[in-house]
Amino acid sequence: MFLRRFAGPLLAGVKATTGIVGLEVVPNAREVLISLYRETLKAVEPIPTTAQYRKSVEALTQHRLKVCTEEEDWEKIEEKIQGGQVEELIVQAQDELQLIPKMAEWKPWDVPEDYKVEIIEDDDSVPSHIPIHRPRL
Repeated sequence: MFLRRFAGPLLAGVKATTGIVGLEVVPNAREVLISLYRETLKAVEPIPTTAQYRKSVEALTQHRLKVCTEEEDWEKIEEKIQGGQVEELIVQAQDELQLIPKMAEWKPWDVPEDYKVEIIEDDDSVPSHIPIHRPRL
């Protein structure tokens, strides 16, 4: 009785489960996200500033970091970011951190000047339910 009366309101903001098999609740998710987002911004620095990948990662990460620093409540963070539960956001941030070194190695932004893109104009192989997009002339 004592515990319910006094600890009940304190535990009201704690998530019992994510409802996703294998994804455990992270009680300090906000702090974990802030740390991951700061680490992501630092990790993407070696990528050229002109690369669209870097621009996209920085814009998304800065937005999410701003939300996490402005909001204390995990429910409000989830609501504002609209990217799933905070635990899912943590997985996404961890995945991005693993992708950044690979992108730096692959350098998809370095396309050779003489690279030719093959244009396929065979409409017979496209199923009828898929729209065919043609450039406007």
